[in-house]
Amino acid sequence: MAYTNFKVEIDSDGIATVTWDIPGRSMNVLDQRSGEELAQIIKQLTEDAAVKGVVITSAKEAFCAGADLAMLEGMNRAFADMLKSKGEEAANQVLFDRCRELSQTLRNIETGGKPWVAAINGLALGGGFEVTLACHYRVAADSPKTQVGLPEIKIGLFPGGGGTQRIPRMIPTQDALQVLLKGESLNMTKAKAMKLVDAVVPAEDLIKSAKDWIKAGGKAVQPWDDKGFKLPGGTVYSKAGTMTFPPANAIYRRETFDNYPAARAIMSCVYEGLQLPIDAALRVESRYFAKILRSKEAAAMIRSLFVSMQDLNKGARRPPNVPPTKVKKLGVIGAGFMGASVGYVSALAGIDVVLIDRDQASADKGKAHAKSVVDGLIAKGRTRQADGDAILARITPTADYSALKDCDLVIEAVFEDRKVKAETYAKAQPLLKKDAIFASNTSTLPINSLAEEWKDQSKFIGIHFFSPVEKMMLVEIIVGKNTGDVALATALDYVRQIRKTPIVVNDSRGFFANRCVLRFTAEGLEMLMEGVPPPMIENTAKMAGMPVGPLSLSDEVALDLVLKIMKATEADLGANAIDQAQKKLLVEMVEKQGRFGRKNGKGFYDYPEKGKGSKRLWPDLGGLQPKKLDPDTLDVEELKQRFLVVQAVEAARTVEDHVITDPREADVGSILGFGFAPFTGGALSYIDFMGTKKFVDLCHKLQGKYGARFQPPKLLIEMAAKGETFYGRFPPKKPASVAAA
Repeated sequence: MAYTNFKVEIDSDGIATVTWDIPGRSMNVLDQRSGEELAQIIKQLTEDAAVKGVVITSAKEAFCAGADLAMLEGMNRAFADMLKSKGEEAANQVLFDRCRELSQTLRNIETGGKPWVAAINGLALGGGFEVTLACHYRVAADSPKTQVGLPEIKIGLFPGGGGTQRIPRMIPTQDALQVLLKGESLNMTKAKAMKLVDAVVPAEDLIKSAKDWIKAGGKAVQPWDDKGFKLPGGTVYSKAGTMTFPPANAIYRRETFDNYPAARAIMSCVYEGLQLPIDAALRVESRYFAKILRSKEAAAMIRSLFVSMQDLNKGARRPPNVPPTKVKKLGVIGAGFMGASVGYVSALAGIDVVLIDRDQASADKGKAHAKSVVDGLIAKGRTRQADGDAILARITPTADYSALKDCDLVIEAVFEDRKVKAETYAKAQPLLKKDAIFASNTSTLPINSLAEEWKDQSKFIGIHFFSPVEKMMLVEIIVGKNTGDVALATALDYVRQIRKTPIVVNDSRGFFANRCVLRFTAEGLEMLMEGVPPPMIENTAKMAGMPVGPLSLSDEVALDLVLKIMKATEADLGANAIDQAQKKLLVEMVEKQGRFGRKNGKGFYDYPEKGKGSKRLWPDLGGLQPKKLDPDTLDVEELKQRFLVVQAVEAARTVEDHVITDPREADVGSILGFGFAPFTGGALSYIDFMGTKKFVDLCHKLQGKYGARFQPPKLLIEMAAKGETFYGRFPPKKPASVAAA
């Protein structure tokens, strides 16, 4: 029988090799057709008496990247249609049956009586990894590219093809929960040590090793189908089990604050499933999966963290009329922490970098930062010495501006001061080649005003990195009123080269990310001035879904920098543009108390010397509060709402101001840039999924109690009256047809 996505060959020993190879795709995904064909192949090979065993592998560089999310979205649409036409009971049954299909298919591998071996080459993630878990033996290629994992939790889902039941039957429960709840990929050293992979062999021996296991009498029965099977972590109510689930529940609450339905479902699936035979346990998993698939959190996270992010990474905002560009040589002016980090990530991507500072010692210090990062990776076994040396060889530190003459792109990362930047531009501009693009890494100063120092403003653009550059995946590209398409295309192509996610925004003070996140930190200061206990401020922010509290984030940014930005805004726009009470607090902290934040070990928190304990809120902070409120009288839900609403309403204002023109960029940018509660799908999705009318009503309620910062913009009020959403009113454009090189 011929298949579209698989090729089946049976050798003279009666061993069938099933090769997964979806036409026209760089990676295999578990889509509708693959699932249907795999079910047919299992049936065919099970019924063929001549077949002694089966090896499943891939013809591509990876085994399988996971389930096709478009298929899952289609299942949700079918549920919605059925709900309208035949009611909830019928719709629930159809969705449950669909969610069971893969689970039953993979169960047929286990119970078909023929030994199956997964020959894993490259990535095997999500549903792809679940296919291998159903096989009786797993052999993997010895390569850094070979990784396995179940990352579904990162997009609001959980493994629905048996992963929540097989993993805890293979490894101790506490380890299984880590694999399921963290969603991290495992290299082969770790996967083999955990016994999730049985053998690791040279890539060229992969298929031979798989067949050899079958020829040697490989058993066609899973351990959990054997009569005497015992759970590796003990039963739920054994001594080991009672020592696992209570602390696991506590950790779950601490890490998620119950904001992620999929994480709760994983806990329930494992807890309930381990008390049941495998077939009943798989039914439990399918029920939870059907429920989570319908959740707004899953819909929001899939849209923003998978579909939208993929579109932006592929060049959704790239001008289609510009041919692909590639930065071969990059100039970075300013070898401080930010500039040095930009130089490092660029060199890591294979780009030659010139790192310039006021003197050779300062430039050398910038390269030393890159060396410290490389040394750390080598020490952890994440890169080889030769590869690290190659990265460093691509970075040339110098004080000589003439080194910029053959750079394709130059990024300025000097101090956030107009005069300093203007002096830098005056030195660099005459030395650049004719078609070079110049970018500023400014975090708040408007690009239009900075571009006034530039002769050809079409070649001037903003490229705003987030700290720490090595870890932060977002890059904000700021387009000025005179920025040309070539500059925009070059910036987007460069961000793609360094493997980060770009968002494109129009110019304004603070652009998008800083406008929103400064509302978050300012709200924390507002609460401090109101008399809310500092620990309560920090904890309710984290309960709302933010990664850290506003006081902690202010310390990370640096309080002296926050004060400097505040003073610059006041100088440019007047005293009413800032909160004078907050300015007074920061003047006290910075200028009188000498508390600059983490960088000098004291801010809103006291920071211990390295390796000597954890940070603690400054004990005297309460003394700076004009009054103190009784925590028992405060509405925790309202405090949580204030943190999210104040950022979301600012995101709506950026749409009204035409800073954001594509809702995907606000959502992806808010999550990647400043950690806006990921379970919401981002700042605009938070509004969309709540409903614009309900959100506007909440804004008015908070405005009445706390002031004009919660006032919804006219655009939002108009949308609420019409029942519109951001994705409905501003439908995202398709990715550009011309992709970057």
